[in-house]
Amino acid sequence: MKLFKLSIRTFRERLASIDSAPQFAILGIASGFLTGLVIIAFRLAIEWPLDQLLEEGPESFETLDPVAAFSLPVAGSILLLLIFSVLSKTNRRVGVIHVIERLARHQGHMPLRNAVAQFITGVVALASGHSGGREGPAIHLGAAGSSLIGQYLQLPNNSVRVLVGCGAAAAISASFNTPVAGVIFSMEVIVMEYTIAGFIPVILASVVAAVMTQIVFGSLTAFNVPTVAMSSFVDIPILVMEGAFIGVIAAAYVRCMLLFYKISPDSMWQRIMIAGLLTGSAALVLPEVLGIGYDTVNLALIGELSLALLLTAFTLKLVLSSAVIALGVPVGFIGPTLFIGAMAGGMFAFFARLIDAGLSEDALYVMLGMGAMMGAVLQAPLAALMAVLELTNSPGIILPAMLVIIIANMTASQVFGVRSLFVLQMEILGIEFRQNPLSMTLNRASVASIMTRSFKSVAPVIDLETARLLVVQKPYWLLVNGEERPAFILRTEDLAQYLSPESEEQIDLAAIPATRKDVTGVYLQATLSEALDSLNQSGVQALFVNRISAPLLDSPVGILTREDIESFYQS
Repeated sequence: MKLFKLSIRTFRERLASIDSAPQFAILGIASGFLTGLVIIAFRLAIEWPLDQLLEEGPESFETLDPVAAFSLPVAGSILLLLIFSVLSKTNRRVGVIHVIERLARHQGHMPLRNAVAQFITGVVALASGHSGGREGPAIHLGAAGSSLIGQYLQLPNNSVRVLVGCGAAAAISASFNTPVAGVIFSMEVIVMEYTIAGFIPVILASVVAAVMTQIVFGSLTAFNVPTVAMSSFVDIPILVMEGAFIGVIAAAYVRCMLLFYKISPDSMWQRIMIAGLLTGSAALVLPEVLGIGYDTVNLALIGELSLALLLTAFTLKLVLSSAVIALGVPVGFIGPTLFIGAMAGGMFAFFARLIDAGLSEDALYVMLGMGAMMGAVLQAPLAALMAVLELTNSPGIILPAMLVIIIANMTASQVFGVRSLFVLQMEILGIEFRQNPLSMTLNRASVASIMTRSFKSVAPVIDLETARLLVVQKPYWLLVNGEERPAFILRTEDLAQYLSPESEEQIDLAAIPATRKDVTGVYLQATLSEALDSLNQSGVQALFVNRISAPLLDSPVGILTREDIESFYQS
């Protein structure tokens, strides 16, 4: 047991540095394994009751009679309200926004209760046909499970942040069977930075989660995509128009959701019941809009949907999914963006063929519509491009996909001023979110990676013999204790210069000529960003780093100055 504790302590110390690739690789594998298990359980919990209820599989809501189609989401809303009524307001916070907030403001420490709430409410919402995707809850569950690994092992906060990125990547990988897109999504949308050290564990987590879900659900991707490719350069002008068209739709989707946020009632009971009634009413018109709707997307990809059905499904899904999410139903919106993009791509292909009958197959325009819609709404073009490539398994789609996705992105962002819907949601909910190069860099390392371990804790007044012994031992810093906690530090070199044959028997370290720095405490798990915040808030010049060796018992293990942090950042 003692050897195990020593191994864990060494493991923690190695993770304090961003250069500890083997240790971070182990974390990535652990994250992928746990996330894979959780996502498998989450998906089975949704699909099993639907398999019992629906005749042709867990997505065949169109087989329901009108009464059942209306009643199912209403009953789901009632059950959601019963669950929410026993949860505190804090524990109701779920989804990707919760993940980004915890990463930005709590160093990735995610509560277990919120994750349990997300699992249960996500299953209820999706199994009852609410119009949304399962990837939003999946990202929360993957990130939370991975974060809890770090919290249980008391790992440094910089490694907990990496674990959150691993969990998010593994969740996307497991949801769509797209490991590369999972990695890029995590880096582009969740972590919001690209680093070599961060890529290694995130890639491993994504691969492990994909392998686990393939063992259970097979190696097929989320969609049955036929072979797609651009048949000739004649398509290029049409693809440019499709990109602009999808960009307009992405802006409309974001604005529609913002409108629903604005007009939503304050009462949780009213919001959730309105969502259920809206979903039930839409199901009476077109039951295909219930649930995630990937079966309808598959029909669009093989060209089996009429123009009337494409238009109806597009309109209802755009309005309904934006309303359901804005009203607080715990589902994701990446799935709906893919659905809406597929319907829009199918409609565009229909009208484009009226202009030129020799264009590529409809599946190309449907698939590009999905990727462009996802990229424009999330403002994550690279993640969308990788998703299209992996879903089609066709390198020939890269060129047209790049063109359509970038044009859609630019149309939404530059023409209509649309930003990432995740960021807009955070602003609407009053969640402060700021990313700057300084904090991003300092969050990559823990205080343990650069703190000075050469120090001695001493009393404010020491005798001459103790002073001479300290000079012989040569610790770099002397940590001088106050009445209740350490008060300041000074260099042993200053004490050595003060000592002389005429020195008094009792030496007051607060009075001798020396450069003293006031100190406050910071925990060993803290990142350098947290350390800098502590320095700025307290107004001191240095920190003593504490390890919690027992409940309510701190023990200093290092010294960290503002100059140390500045030197790290400049290097």
